[in-house]
Amino acid sequence: MTGRICNVEKNKENCGCSYPGCPRKGYCCDCLQYHWKHRELPGCIFPPEAERTYDRSLEHFLEVWNKKMGKK
Repeated sequence: MTGRICNVEKNKENCGCSYPGCPRKGYCCDCLQYHWKHRELPGCIFPPEAERTYDRSLEHFLEVWNKKMGKK
């Protein structure tokens, strides 16, 4: 298996995180590892209005997506 190269610039273009000065912006592997360590999910998987709250908790993620799917 060949090693993968992280395309940081392309990742930054598609990154949905609005946190100013985030040192992990564009480094998706680092971002996921950081947030998961804190029992959170990265902002890129939240809808924009929920991402801007900076609440990355699993509970908030489930609440937001349940509402979007009409389950609550």
